[in-house]
Amino acid sequence: MAANPQTAAERRAPWLLLAPSLITLVLLMILPICIMFVYSFYEFVTAGVEKHVYTTANWREFFSDSYYHMFLWKTARVAAITAILCALLGYPPAYFIAMTQYKHKWLLLLLLIVPFWISFTIRTFSWIHILGEQGVINVLLMKTGLISEPLRLLYTEGAVIMGMIHFLLPYMILNIYVSIEGIDRNLISAARTLGCTAWQAFYEVVLPLSLPGLMAGLLLCFVLAAGSYVTPDILGSTRDSLFGNVIFDTIMGQLNWPMGSALSIVLLVLLGIVAVIYSRFMGLSRVFKGLGA
Repeated sequence: MAANPQTAAERRAPWLLLAPSLITLVLLMILPICIMFVYSFYEFVTAGVEKHVYTTANWREFFSDSYYHMFLWKTARVAAITAILCALLGYPPAYFIAMTQYKHKWLLLLLLIVPFWISFTIRTFSWIHILGEQGVINVLLMKTGLISEPLRLLYTEGAVIMGMIHFLLPYMILNIYVSIEGIDRNLISAARTLGCTAWQAFYEVVLPLSLPGLMAGLLLCFVLAAGSYVTPDILGSTRDSLFGNVIFDTIMGQLNWPMGSALSIVLLVLLGIVAVIYSRFMGLSRVFKGLGA
């Protein structure tokens, strides 16, 4: 029996609608990654020159050289610290924005996203005038007599973490805000009616129900911090470089594109594993919901 033409057309309709997005995804993301993976097996000759012969030398170098392992571990540690601090600093304002009775709540959200209107690089450079030897903090401390000489605040790991918190905090707040905003207020009222204090209602109702948004913010901040290289390059010293800086120096400094491709694939795979673990237990829909807030 011949298939119903209308039914066949209905089956094709979703794919036709998805075709532009799928083609764009393949051409701009999947295909470049595949090319980069193939490039990682090329043999490096000299700056900007490589042989199109397949070798595992680049991968052997990565797995055998502790230099790369050290930077990879440091990147994971700094990214984890940044994500945790973003969670601690971001939850209170997110809770306030979601629970406030202020009728112009949209204004608070507008103030939250205003930093996105300014270039990320410019915002990062602004920390030089805050943390530098002649920056605001050192000048105030010296004028008040608390210190006699400038503190070394800039070009440290702490400065790098602070700069990344400045960049990532709005993402954390938006994810937590979306999660808290979706909580049924009747649940909180019911908890209070049953004898819970305000703190108990928060601990027993709001906090557990907001955990998906909090975890989504942690994932987003961790991934973005781990892949960052601009902030460590501007606010950190050579000792404070992250894996992204190693990749940048390998490709742009040494012009060793095969090795740079291998390192890029390593970072991509490791961050992908983190995302897959999160998706297994929490689901990625929360991340996308927070980004679209």
